[in-house]
Amino acid sequence: MKISTKGRYALRMMLDLAEHQNDGYVALKDIAARQNISKKYLEQIVPILNKADILRTTRGFQGGYRLAKPPEKYTVGQILRLTEGSLAPVACLEHDPIECERSVGCATLPVWQGLYRVITEYLDGITLQDILDQQEEMYSNDYII
Repeated sequence: MKISTKGRYALRMMLDLAEHQNDGYVALKDIAARQNISKKYLEQIVPILNKADILRTTRGFQGGYRLAKPPEKYTVGQILRLTEGSLAPVACLEHDPIECERSVGCATLPVWQGLYRVITEYLDGITLQDILDQQEEMYSNDYII
């Protein structure tokens, strides 16, 4: 499984918004500058996130974006599913029930199901707030005397 640039950038954008949630609406140009991501690329990601109703948007002079809910309500898995579609490691697991005609006798299906379960549990177990907390802890322990 390989996460696309769109998925990685969407996660970085959401983390940036989580980090700046007390700043009100955040301009896309500011996110782009802080994350070193093209504003044009972020403009392609925003409609995906807007359609899922996880962002709040306002236009005008003080316009920008903010999270619709607190950072602890968003999981990495949720964000990646929006941008990547499925997190399934093989195509046959993208549908439930499994549509593959070989699934009944497939010796490798349990392997892929186990991997999918691990991926899903791991990514759904990490919230934006968890990442922010981990980052804060890492920087608070990084001091120089």
